[in-house]
Amino acid sequence: MITVSGVDLRVGARLLLSGLSFHVGPGDRVGLVGRNGAGKTTLLRTLAGEERPAAGTVTVSGSVGYLAQDPRAADPGTSVTDRILSARGLDTAIRDLRKAEAAMSTATGAAQERTMAAYARAETRFQAGGGYAAEAEAARLAGGVGLPVRALEQPVGELSGGQRRRVELARILFAQHETLLLDEPTNHLDADSVQWLRSFLLGYPGGLIVISHDRELLKATVNRVFHLDPQRTTIDIHNTGWKKYLQQLELDERRRTRERITAERKAAILQAQSRKMQSSAGTASAARNMARRADKLLSGLEAVRRTDRVAKIRLPDPVPSGKTPLTAHGLKKSYGALKVLDGVDLAIDRGSRVVVLGLNGAGKTTLLRLLAGRETPDEGRVVPGHGLRLGYFAQEHDTLDLAVTVRQNLAAVAPGLTDGEVRNVLGSFLFSGDDVDKPAGVLSGGEKTRLALAGLVHSGANVLLLDEPTNNLDPASRDEVLGAVGRYPGATVMVTHDEGAIEALRPDRVLILPDADEDLWSDDYLSLVSLA
Repeated sequence: MITVSGVDLRVGARLLLSGLSFHVGPGDRVGLVGRNGAGKTTLLRTLAGEERPAAGTVTVSGSVGYLAQDPRAADPGTSVTDRILSARGLDTAIRDLRKAEAAMSTATGAAQERTMAAYARAETRFQAGGGYAAEAEAARLAGGVGLPVRALEQPVGELSGGQRRRVELARILFAQHETLLLDEPTNHLDADSVQWLRSFLLGYPGGLIVISHDRELLKATVNRVFHLDPQRTTIDIHNTGWKKYLQQLELDERRRTRERITAERKAAILQAQSRKMQSSAGTASAARNMARRADKLLSGLEAVRRTDRVAKIRLPDPVPSGKTPLTAHGLKKSYGALKVLDGVDLAIDRGSRVVVLGLNGAGKTTLLRLLAGRETPDEGRVVPGHGLRLGYFAQEHDTLDLAVTVRQNLAAVAPGLTDGEVRNVLGSFLFSGDDVDKPAGVLSGGEKTRLALAGLVHSGANVLLLDEPTNNLDPASRDEVLGAVGRYPGATVMVTHDEGAIEALRPDRVLILPDADEDLWSDDYLSLVSLA
């Protein structure tokens, strides 16, 4: 399990969290919550051993499975089944079994004895990992997270970004780790898969720490809440479930407010009396004592929690364009034997609002990448209209250069801005002080989302391609993004599983993949959004 003692976490020169001490044991299901940038992902990476604390110790006993927001890519040629089985080494055991079986059919004499010994060793490893029952378990987990049966033998490299993340989630659950560290595990999951994951985590006997902005997941699964408070560089530990945590949070804030009001009233009376008594030499000493008592009353108070800063997110002012700034004709795209898009036609008129729906793997992200020019269609073409200026937000944040700083990322996409103007834009997206010189690679998912959106501000884009723009965002930042989407006067093509994003977009058309059926928007389609 995991024991943390006196741990400090830093990003560059900035102290994120200080003096952390806690223990997570079997049966502990911890919800790790706090605003974007509070240090949740950094803490999880440290617990997983991917980063070192600036001070203190992290002691881990037993195996730990870590699902990052952006999981490292597997070998793209590995099949989905083999990737999941590799969590227990079963992929190599099965290959060795098949190799030994083939060799045994032709070997004779001493060679046959060697191949039989090799087969026995491979079979021992295979059975130790669960044998044929484990293969069925892997398939069950894959189905639970929403991977279709046809995907199991596909190479990982042929899958969509959302499907690849589902593979990594299934792999970590299959590994039977004693502790799970999950960073936004419901990203890219449809409603049925989210419900399945809730049930799985409820029955999981080991330790669990989960970062999630899915409040229903937290409500259903956690029995402890760790709240990261960036204003105080500490963790508030609540040994209770999500509902009681919210109630306690409200009660604590009311209590702090009442205590402050009472103390300020008493201090004001003491200070007023002190001022009256200062003029007399005989009462000057008493006056000073009263003033000290007033100061002590105020200094002993718990601070009322300041309202969290919220990013002032805005989208670009679109430059003028022709009537139809973007058109697609007959787009087809395959990855190996997998046909993803098969003849998509789309015309994006000035100011139009289109939502793209479809099951995970139906080609939604691929379509946006083709429209953005990030990939080339096998057939068909994308035709820019008069005055087209595209802005593309990628759900995998691949528009960012993770090797350079926050400031350098924005300066690269807005070269006309002075350094002061760059810092002002970043400040409105909650990057200030030393934050602007952090490498983009160390940002949390929510911070990467804010930085990618900041890069659009001065683009002048009149057609926005938005792929899951609310993923990884805390509620306040999500509301800001949705407000910006609602106010944007240019054309928008959006992929999302967030019903709130649909309401903000107010689409006039819907494109349903993989059949490429286009229709006028109706609220009847809302039921498909959570399935996307």
